[in-house]
Amino acid sequence: MSALPETMRVIEMAAPGGPEVLIPGTRALPGCGTGEVLIRVTAAGVNGPDLVQRRGHYPPPKGASDLLGLEVSGEVVACGEGVTNWHPGDRICALTNGGGYAEFVAVDASHCLPIPNGVDEVEAAGLPETFFTVWSNVFLGHNLPKDGVFLVHGGAGGIGSTAVQLGKAMGLTVLTTIGDDAAAQFVTELGADRAINFRTEDFVALTREAGGADIILDIIGGDYVARNIKAARHDARIIQLAFNMGSKVEIDLMPVMLKRLSYTGSTLRSRPEGFKTQVAEALHETVWPLFAAQKLRPVTHRVLPMAEAAEAHRLMEAAEHHGKILLRM
Repeated sequence: MSALPETMRVIEMAAPGGPEVLIPGTRALPGCGTGEVLIRVTAAGVNGPDLVQRRGHYPPPKGASDLLGLEVSGEVVACGEGVTNWHPGDRICALTNGGGYAEFVAVDASHCLPIPNGVDEVEAAGLPETFFTVWSNVFLGHNLPKDGVFLVHGGAGGIGSTAVQLGKAMGLTVLTTIGDDAAAQFVTELGADRAINFRTEDFVALTREAGGADIILDIIGGDYVARNIKAARHDARIIQLAFNMGSKVEIDLMPVMLKRLSYTGSTLRSRPEGFKTQVAEALHETVWPLFAAQKLRPVTHRVLPMAEAAEAHRLMEAAEHHGKILLRM
């Protein structure tokens, strides 16, 4: 630790508000506690929860950094007491509880993963948040239906592009909603069996033509809640990860009972640390080898300097990106 600086560069939030509230700052170097590793950040991913926190609606958990940033890649520079699986010099990517928009971040060692074979270190920063989220909600602890149909909303975004790839890698037929021809080509190249333009096509009708969805992953909310129920096959699972069109809706719940549907939702940040460790272990064993086998790949829309975090948030809010937006330190 003596060779490390006492301070570090960070991106701070002056106050809740628009992207312009993100400004460069300086903080003391974080301590490296028991069971933690200190990472010199190469890059950090930009995610939907970052935008919500910036607006003042997603406070960090007790004891977590108030800085934005839920995933990073970089180099281990120090290890806390009890850490035996990582050593200084290791190149890793990690899920954080916050603090990723910084030159250094302390992370639970069990929430870190090696950079997959064949993946660039900068692009690896965009893997943890979406892969932890999609794997834990869609696949972990669930038996997938044979020849199952997986409907993914927003397939061109960070969550969506991860879900499309994982769905195909796990043997599902993947349908996904997109907004234009460029996004349709993008998701098709990722493996989607059908790209549905939500502006000109009815995803309910097209999904039902395919026999109905066994699994639906939704970040939209609003009127999609009722439409997802119509698109679902009997015994399907509907998973809600965000509500971009609102969380307050009026729906008829009778089909949920008649179709025996399971409707679930979660946020990753507030889950117990042990659960995240379980997800990391599952990803390392089952998913990370798929990168070397070229069945999965990182999908990066754009990499900006960390100092341009405000611009990265503007790009994210424009909702025209294909894949992840990253910040390079």
